[in-house]
Amino acid sequence: MNKVIITCAVTGAIHTPSMSPYLPVTPDEIAQAAIGAAEAGAAVIHLHARDPQTGKPDQTPEAFARFLPRIKQATDAVVNLTTGGAPWMTVNDRIRPAATFKPEVASLNMGSMNFGLFPMLNRFKTFRFDWEKEALEGSRDLVFRNTFRDIEYVLRELGDCGTRFEFECYDISHLYNLAHFLERGLVKPPLFVQSVFGILGGIGAHPEDVAHMRRTADRLFGGEYQWSVLGAGKNQLAVAAQAAAMGGHVRVGLEDSLWAGRGRLAQSNAQQVRLVRQIIEGLGREIASPDEARAILSLKGGDQVSF
Repeated sequence: MNKVIITCAVTGAIHTPSMSPYLPVTPDEIAQAAIGAAEAGAAVIHLHARDPQTGKPDQTPEAFARFLPRIKQATDAVVNLTTGGAPWMTVNDRIRPAATFKPEVASLNMGSMNFGLFPMLNRFKTFRFDWEKEALEGSRDLVFRNTFRDIEYVLRELGDCGTRFEFECYDISHLYNLAHFLERGLVKPPLFVQSVFGILGGIGAHPEDVAHMRRTADRLFGGEYQWSVLGAGKNQLAVAAQAAAMGGHVRVGLEDSLWAGRGRLAQSNAQQVRLVRQIIEGLGREIASPDEARAILSLKGGDQVSF
């Protein structure tokens, strides 16, 4: 298959407003970022919400309702809603937007893990809001909880409405967790496996780490999955290039990296989409349209969502 699905995660919950003036925070900014990324070639838009006054992650359905209809009206891109929220949230809070709006795709983290964001304090020293430094410092003693019970709860709550999943796998053990749910019949192929590289607490971003993830997924899932990658921070484009050369899909966006090159802040999500698109097309591959992504991932269609 020569088609590459580009996912763009436009804001996330990792970076804080003081780190970049280009990080989307308000509903207008999130909607514009999503639409711009889709116009640049992203077939899937992965969405979080934020408090428009402080930029703090906000996992209430009301926060998502301020931009979801606008994105749907302006683009045919597949909408992917987070169930990860932020690492300090409970699974009941994290699932609420996806349970309310029944998207085509929802992210699902496949294991509990340490989630260390505190090294960013070495680069960023001043903050506009108290919560920013507190969240980063607090990650020294933070376990991002995704127990087997939590995962099964999300699968059962969202599966009945036809939502499929972007299975976020931060380590090899998460692939084995996913294989467990596949064996039990709680997930159905084709699996959309998003391998995450470079978060402190998960697997690294060395080329051997990327290759090891792919080899393990191939062994566990054979032809029953689609493989995508994201590289955190400076690793974004290098990991994407390796995966694209290996036949995989890619994810970019300001959720995962604020950068568009060494020392250069990305000025938009669309800029990162264009950069990775150049890599993909330079390798002789083609980007997938939203409808092609729907066919590849066996999605229910944009007319079957509740927004």
